[in-house]
Amino acid sequence: MTNREKYENAFSEALGIEPAQAKGLEYQGIQEWDSIGHMELVSALEDAFGIEMETDDIVDFSSYDKGIEILSKYGVVI
Repeated sequence: MTNREKYENAFSEALGIEPAQAKGLEYQGIQEWDSIGHMELVSALEDAFGIEMETDDIVDFSSYDKGIEILSKYGVVI
């Protein structure tokens, strides 16, 4: 499984959407990506990539694209 597949599967798992629907999503852009969904997404990403995100990065994680940028700080290339 590629890192992009892991990334999109984390969105799918946390938000209950199809992996293909993840691209282009923004925080609160769908009902499922509320504050609870956000923390579930962060947890799914941390598990998928074996990382622990810093609080500032969790707060800044505002979209699919921003998440890719943030994960690169942890050595994850999507």
